[in-house]
Amino acid sequence: MGPPGTGRSHLAQAIGRAAILQGYRVVYREAHVLIEEIADASLEGARKEYLAELAAVPLLIVDDLGMRKLPHTAAEDLLELVMRRYERTSTMLTSNRPVDDWGRLLGDTAAVTALLDRLLHHAHVLKCGPKSWRTKTRADLHLEEATR
Repeated sequence: MGPPGTGRSHLAQAIGRAAILQGYRVVYREAHVLIEEIADASLEGARKEYLAELAAVPLLIVDDLGMRKLPHTAAEDLLELVMRRYERTSTMLTSNRPVDDWGRLLGDTAAVTALLDRLLHHAHVLKCGPKSWRTKTRADLHLEEATR
C-alpha cells in the first residue's frame, strides 16, 4: 500500500519474478483488467472455469486496486476469487488507497468487509512511501545540477 510512485508495483513484480525463479506459477493482472476478464468470462459462459483457473495459481498478483473506477460487480467478483483462494494459495494486492476506503471504492461494504477479513487474516501488509521515487529522483537531479 502507498501513494503513487512509491514502488508498490515494482515490489509486487519483483516478488512475482522471485517466485517464478523458484518454480512457481504466477499470474499478474492490473485490477481493472482482472475484473474485465471475469466479466468477459461470465458473458462467454466460462466464469466458473476462469475462476477455477485463477484459484489454482500459486501466486496471483492484483495490481493497482483503486487506480481506475471499477464496475459495481467488482467487490463481489474479488470476494468470490479471494474466497476460492483463501488458505490455499497466495494472493498479493497493491493499492494506493487505505483499506478503510475500499468499501466506498468498490461500492459494497458487506462484500469488502468479507474480502478484507480473508485477505488480512494471514497478510503481511507493506506500506510504501511516503514520497514518489519518480519525483524524488527528479528533485535529486535538480539538486545535483544546482550544485555543479
